[in-house]
Amino acid sequence: MLELITPTTRLRTSWQEAYEEWPAGAQQDGAGLRLAPDGTLDRPDVFAAWVERLRGQGDTTVPAAPGRVHATYLWIVDGDTYLGAAELRHELNDFLREAGGHIGYGVRPSARRKGVAIRALGKLLPRARDLGLDRVLVTCDEDDLASARTIERNGGALEDVRTSVYGTKRRYWLSTRPALPVMRPGGLSTNDLRVWGRAQGFDVPDRGRLPREVRTAWARATEEAGECAE
Repeated sequence: MLELITPTTRLRTSWQEAYEEWPAGAQQDGAGLRLAPDGTLDRPDVFAAWVERLRGQGDTTVPAAPGRVHATYLWIVDGDTYLGAAELRHELNDFLREAGGHIGYGVRPSARRKGVAIRALGKLLPRARDLGLDRVLVTCDEDDLASARTIERNGGALEDVRTSVYGTKRRYWLSTRPALPVMRPGGLSTNDLRVWGRAQGFDVPDRGRLPREVRTAWARATEEAGECAE
C-alpha cells in the first residue's frame, strides 16, 4: 500500500536503486538533494546525515535558512520500496508564490504511469491541513500534461498560466478540505468521491473500483452532516 513516511536510513538501499534510475544531473523535485552534505550519498554516514537534515527542515523552533521556508520532507513508499519523494512547504515566499508552490514531488522513473503521483498528492492534502493550510498552491510547467492531470485529478483549480523568469507555469489551487460529494439526480460522481477520499488520506486509485472504506466514510460523513443540519 502506498504511504508517505518520514525519511529513514532503513530504506537506503531502495533509495540508491531509485537514484540510479534518474539521468545524471536530473532534477528530482521534492527530494531535497540540495541539502545533502559534502561527500557522496553512497557513504552510509553521509546518507544518514542527509536524512537527519531532511527530517529537521520542518522544525519551526529553528529559523529557516535565508530565502527558504520550513518544509516537511516525506518519502513515497510501498512497503520497503522507495517510490519517490515530496516536499510540503509550510508557507509561500515570493518565489514559491510565483512558480514553486506549496508542494513539490517526484516519482522514480520505474514507478511512473501507475497512478503513484496522483495518490501521493492526494495524501499530502491532509498533511497540509494539519499544518493549518486550507488550500495549497501546486504548479507545473505549461507543457507538462502528466503533472497537470495529476493536479486536476486531485481537484486542482487553475488560477492562471504565468510566465516569469522561472519559465511558464500552470498555477493551481487545491482545497485541503474539499466539499463533501452529494448525491445528484444522475447519481454520485465517482471522480468527486475520489478527490474527497484522497483528501481524507485514503489510498484511492485513479481507475477501477473505489475502496469500500471510502464509500463507508462518505456515508458516515453524509449522515453526520445531515444530523448537524437538523
